[in-house]
Amino acid sequence: MSTATADGAATPGRASSAPPAKRPSAKKPKSVLGTRPWLAALFLLPALALLGALVVYPIGYSVYRSFFDASGNGFVGLDNYREMFSDDATKTAIKNNIIWLILAPTVSTALGLIFAVLTERVRWATAFKLVVFMPMAISMLAAGIIFRLVYEQDPDKGVANAMWVSVHDSFSESPPFPGAHPRPTAGLTESQDGSFTTRDTVRAGSPAALPLVAAKRGDISGARDAKAAKAEPGKVTGTVWFDFTRGGGGEQGVIDKGEKAMAGLRIEAVKDGKVVAKTTTSADGTYTLPAKAEGAQLRLPAWNFSEPYNGVDWLGPSIVTPAIIGAYVWIWAGFAMVLIAAGLAGVPRELMEAARMDGANEWQVFRRITVPLLAPVLSVVVVTLMINVMKIFDLVYIIAPGPSQDDANVLALQLFQSSFGTDVNQGLGSAIAVLLLLLVLPVMFINIRRIRRESRR
Repeated sequence: MSTATADGAATPGRASSAPPAKRPSAKKPKSVLGTRPWLAALFLLPALALLGALVVYPIGYSVYRSFFDASGNGFVGLDNYREMFSDDATKTAIKNNIIWLILAPTVSTALGLIFAVLTERVRWATAFKLVVFMPMAISMLAAGIIFRLVYEQDPDKGVANAMWVSVHDSFSESPPFPGAHPRPTAGLTESQDGSFTTRDTVRAGSPAALPLVAAKRGDISGARDAKAAKAEPGKVTGTVWFDFTRGGGGEQGVIDKGEKAMAGLRIEAVKDGKVVAKTTTSADGTYTLPAKAEGAQLRLPAWNFSEPYNGVDWLGPSIVTPAIIGAYVWIWAGFAMVLIAAGLAGVPRELMEAARMDGANEWQVFRRITVPLLAPVLSVVVVTLMINVMKIFDLVYIIAPGPSQDDANVLALQLFQSSFGTDVNQGLGSAIAVLLLLLVLPVMFINIRRIRRESRR
């Protein structure tokens, strides 16, 4: 063994006093909570306390309460769950929730996609998006009140029926005098179909007067004064008028001064059950039929007096659920549009231009490039709306009228009615709440998996 001297030479047989050099040790990785776990726990404690008080405890108590009766004292096991699935109202609610789950997110996302794509090339895109997104600023309660008025049956009050009736009346003529009919002494007989026919046959050159009553004041308010028809050789003539004098007085069956004409009524001449001639009364109430009408009976078809087309019963039992879904789409289509438009802004334009240069039309570019690239955004929108739809309550509660509320029922509304309605049974309500939670969980798990998958990219 040798040691080094002052001049640098090694001296044999002498051990070295210098300590051996230490290898650099690997640095111990920090834990997820950092160097002070108690500090992280201190910051998380308020959030955990709120989460436990507002989420974990209510869920646990709802599961516990679902095994007890209405009073909360008697343990009934799974009886509430059996009653829930045997109750017609709950079955209707589950069926409607499935309809909501299929239609509402799909239609909202599809409209949002269409709006986002079509507004890319217009100058007023920002203003349009603002208008479409504006319903999101309205609460569900306010939106429900708005659409309750929109779906009002009376066309003079409900916007939907006002538009629908206007379109219908553009292609179909409305009856002129709904509810009108002749006096019992007027010589006309009512048929089973609602039409009125003269008992006697008519003759040419002898005017036939057809007095009517019970017309609505609004239908004759602007009518001209009735005029007695003149006899014409070889023709059947007459007058149809509103046989009523304001203030009383006047003679029945006679055209008195100030009595109004009933214009636009259809008149048919009938022989042996066949219509041989027809006409319509003029503005002064007179009518003229050709000579072949002589010897026939005059018939006023039931159409003259039928009720006018009053639109669609939007809130009736058959279509109340689609009508409420329409209100939901009006609110949430703007939300879908904004998210999809943000995703569309990140789509590479080179791919679209390359596809167009290769001969693809706009539909092919949209279907094979735009939609696949937007698939992650579309899935976010659909899943978010599915979770939102599962707990829909306020729109159904506000829009659906009393007679149709059972037909529009959803699980959240059934939960409310079972827990706080007429027949209070919070055990059954808790069972419905547990069912609703179980239905929402799969959608939430799908959303969580998607978020984790996105974070790994």
